[in-house]
Amino acid sequence: MLTPELMLAGYAKGIFPMAESRDDDALHWVDPRLRGILPLDGFHMSRSLRRRILREPHEIRVDATFSEIVAACAARAETWINTPLMQLYDMLHARGHAHSLGVWQDGTLTGGVFGVTLGRAFFGESMFSIRSDASKIALAYLVDRLRAAEIALFDTQFVTPHLASLGAVEISRADYHSLLAEALEGTASFTSPKTPSPQLLVQRSTQMS
Repeated sequence: MLTPELMLAGYAKGIFPMAESRDDDALHWVDPRLRGILPLDGFHMSRSLRRRILREPHEIRVDATFSEIVAACAARAETWINTPLMQLYDMLHARGHAHSLGVWQDGTLTGGVFGVTLGRAFFGESMFSIRSDASKIALAYLVDRLRAAEIALFDTQFVTPHLASLGAVEISRADYHSLLAEALEGTASFTSPKTPSPQLLVQRSTQMS
């Protein structure tokens, strides 16, 4: 039986658990030959996303609705997040090793992202969006927070076309393990940084690009 402690030990070795589907209670470890990461100095914020962040009122909440965001990420036709994984994420969240960032618009949770932290590494698990670009807004604020917290590695597991458009890249397993080893040597606090205003977020992103 997979426990939170064993799950963290797996992350430290460069592997992560997944299910075949939400209806399959079994979990298996994944160790991709090519690993997805998002270099924090390589995040791409398009002009259209900048305009949306500046013009559409929104509120960012960190760790406020963790279980709800995980459930929203799993609420799709096909998902690798089953009930045992959701329970494990909740336990990791209670231990301070799993975090969420949600985007609220007009009083509704419209997008969000969650992941696991260990040392100075952030292992991004999943994101969701029910309004146009809400997941991109969440990712923009997440990247800013990871930079402020001095996170050294943002692991995306795989690279989708969506993530590639935002700056994610694939690296070899060996290169990933090298980056992971360095990231595990330090400590970082996901919750310490303050959430910037939309104007400051866009300004920081522009300076980094």
